[in-house]
Amino acid sequence: MDLAISLIYGSVRSSRRGIQVAKYLDQKLKEREIKVHFIDPLQYPLPMLDKMYNEYPKGEAPGNMEKLGGFLKESDGFLLVTGEYNHSIPPALKNLLDHFQKEYLFKPSAIASYSKSSFGGVRAAVHLRVILAELGTPSISSILPFPQVGDLFDENLLPRNEKTEPATKRFLDEFVWYAEALKTKRSRGIPF
Repeated sequence: MDLAISLIYGSVRSSRRGIQVAKYLDQKLKEREIKVHFIDPLQYPLPMLDKMYNEYPKGEAPGNMEKLGGFLKESDGFLLVTGEYNHSIPPALKNLLDHFQKEYLFKPSAIASYSKSSFGGVRAAVHLRVILAELGTPSISSILPFPQVGDLFDENLLPRNEKTEPATKRFLDEFVWYAEALKTKRSRGIPF
């Protein structure tokens, strides 16, 4: 089944280490022949939330918002890569997510988290799960944490920890299963 996934990376920091996680997951999705919309808030900056995408007349939203709206509409699921900032998600990620709503409905999400600590950003992931549920994109049960993110990959994005590859495979197997299942179900109609 052909799938399109939006991979949403959440950090805009100048020394962002999590971009390696996002690029690694992008690579892993493409190895499965999945179309990936790589959404980086530095490439698609949005203003602080004033009006949501659907509050603009059709075709009149700011350019980046229109592009992102198109990516999200086309997507069959969302893979979010979040760092942990004070036990929560980065502000750029929350701002990006809040600009949209109906584009997420009845599509699954998956959460990969990272931090420089041994927790791998799981506290942010738990918080993000609640946000995604409210947006109508339920997250899969698995979370893929990346601890000690600064030392996790070599210069070729190869994981230094032998547990990373099998954990990533299991995580993506689950996510793709849900994306395919819900795509099939959406093709028959949605509740509202």
